[in-house]
Amino acid sequence: MTSKERMYRALQKKPADRIPIFMWYHPETFQKLAHALEIPLDSFDLVMCNDVKQKWVGNNYAMEGITHEHDGEGHTDQWGIEWVRQGGFNQIHKSPLENASEKEIFDYRFPAEHIDQLLKSMDTIIPFSKEYFIGCDISPCLLELLFRIRGMENSFLDTLASPDISNNLLLKAATFAIEIGEKACNKFPLDWLWTGDDVGGQQSMMLSPELWRSMIKPHLKNIFDVGKKKGLWVAYHSCGAISPIIPDLIEIGLDVLNPIQCNCPGMNSIELKKEFGKELSFMGGVDTQHLLPDGTSNEV
Repeated sequence: MTSKERMYRALQKKPADRIPIFMWYHPETFQKLAHALEIPLDSFDLVMCNDVKQKWVGNNYAMEGITHEHDGEGHTDQWGIEWVRQGGFNQIHKSPLENASEKEIFDYRFPAEHIDQLLKSMDTIIPFSKEYFIGCDISPCLLELLFRIRGMENSFLDTLASPDISNNLLLKAATFAIEIGEKACNKFPLDWLWTGDDVGGQQSMMLSPELWRSMIKPHLKNIFDVGKKKGLWVAYHSCGAISPIIPDLIEIGLDVLNPIQCNCPGMNSIELKKEFGKELSFMGGVDTQHLLPDGTSNEV
């Protein structure tokens, strides 16, 4: 059974020869792990039994796909976000609209002219499309992208104090996500469209479910529709406690939910499977906060 066949059977809720595996790594982690395990880079997915090949084409590429050798080094991405390496990972140094005037915010444009360039990272995995399940990651799509462009505090304040600003930026973010998603779907032989936004905290959602439904959900449906219209599965990533909106995600067409942060209220994997398993496939559910980093080998 090929990796693609294995993924298809699992998503169709049919028996497969084993549970499919999708692992992705920060590029530096990938290099270090391959070296430590003495695995040739071009054989890494095969040895680790990875079934999915996927690339970031949205702003997550700027965060995780671009690497720097030393802390303090950085870059400015196509959105105008300044990144600096700290502790091995890129962190936001400056958000372009953090101190912007209302006029500057309304004049801000998403980098549609760079979409073709952003999609080039997919070229390295398309030759494997017959054997592997191919994904294109256009996340973060909406609120999380506003955090990066406007700053998290400003983004939350805008939702209540300046909803016109929030709605303007969300519309532009959604329009960009739809455009890059449509181009990816038309250009590449994809199996799923990967979307996402972190809207959950450790104990609850970061904004009320009611506010999410009024401001985020309509845009997210339009983004999901890009994949659904092409007959693709749609995956969505959000960390944290998001159980109040899982029925909404199903309603607007979600197929796969990730990562199932199982230590958060309402995110017990077994209970979620019982309640939503007929409509959704779940990816993750492993305790990466305590068990994997702190547990013994036997506990893991």
